Amino acid sequence: MITTSRFEIADYLDSPEDMLEYLEMAMEDENPDVFITALGHVAKARGMSQVAELSGLGRESLYKALKSGSKLRYETVQKVVHALGFRLSLEKSDAA
Repeated sequence: MITTSRFEIADYLDSPEDMLEYLEMAMEDENPDVFITALGHVAKARGMSQVAELSGLGRESLYKALKSGSKLRYETVQKVVHALGFRLSLEKSDAA
């Protein structure tokens, strides 16, 4: 009998470079849930308790905010991104 385990992306995000690349790729998707979910995966990889403490958010609030379908406020995104050791930036696209 073959046994399997649930795939958990957070188990493979083991360096800041991997985390950053994962978030950048998620930001390219038009669906905001993709980025919110990716932010949750990176927070889990870093440690939810640590991210909650550094962001000033409660751990339960953080889980709720980073759940797919949540209406995440920009202020919360900034707090979480900073707690993860990153910053958001913009660049000119080829489309404009």
